[in-house]
Amino acid sequence: MSDDDNPTSSEVAVPEAETALVRTPQLGVPQPDGAVEGYSAKRTLPMRVELARQLRRARTRLTLAFLVLLPLLLVAAFELGDDDSRGGRTFADMATASGLNFAVFTLFASTGFLLVVVVALFFGDTIASEASWSSLKYLLAAPVPRIRLLRQKAKVAALLSVVGIVLLVGVALAAGVFWFGTGNLISTTGEALTFPRGVLTLAAATLYVAIHLSWIAGLALFLSVGTDAPLGAVGGAVLISILSEILDQISALGDLRNYLPTHFSTAYADLLSEDIDPSSMITGCFSALSYAAVFTTLALWRFNRRDITS
Repeated sequence: MSDDDNPTSSEVAVPEAETALVRTPQLGVPQPDGAVEGYSAKRTLPMRVELARQLRRARTRLTLAFLVLLPLLLVAAFELGDDDSRGGRTFADMATASGLNFAVFTLFASTGFLLVVVVALFFGDTIASEASWSSLKYLLAAPVPRIRLLRQKAKVAALLSVVGIVLLVGVALAAGVFWFGTGNLISTTGEALTFPRGVLTLAAATLYVAIHLSWIAGLALFLSVGTDAPLGAVGGAVLISILSEILDQISALGDLRNYLPTHFSTAYADLLSEDIDPSSMITGCFSALSYAAVFTTLALWRFNRRDITS
């Protein structure tokens, strides 16, 4: 047999090495179908990573800390105030009647503005902050699909918003029970609910507020994908909410006020009576979720077409 018919070991090693490379592709090496070995869109930007990132921000910690501190400040205000000046039948006048009354007052006082700001802050900061830091283009080049990026950030913002609302109400209830006792929940009409039923009523009211604020979440998210200024997205959502509240006070608008997103913001007050009429709350939930769906759809449409290279 000639030397040409008897290949050397070095000549055999080359095709074996090539075969090994084909059978064991390395991470990050493009494959014949154009994909990258080890890449999966579902693994990009895990929720735990985004949540940990947001919790490290001073903005998040200060916001949650303020929601915890606010009920304590209100307790101090009532303790230092003049008892003789509280003889009416408003939520503020009856806030010290029991721990439940204090928690309901705290929720009622925070619904119109404070919680709107909190939700707008968490959702309005989602994309706008990344754009302002010039990190949005790098996130999308990772590559993180745009829809997934928006979804993951919205999920974290929703979680933080719900945690904030629950913290506010939970601390208010604990502080109220400690200072004002476990008496009945007394409504402004004089009806009284026992403590166990009052706790369930407070939980239902908290759930309603969280659902109702979904329209602010969708609006702030829509504004966030269209600007590089987080303050613009947050402020825009808050201003629209204030405008809706002002228009809701104009009785000349008649039934048109029912279509304002803030019209049913305090519909949970119906829970404080013995005979509950859920019609306003059902309408309020439907209104808020409808607005949220429209704004979220617009946010997805806008973000998919946004030029993030500039």
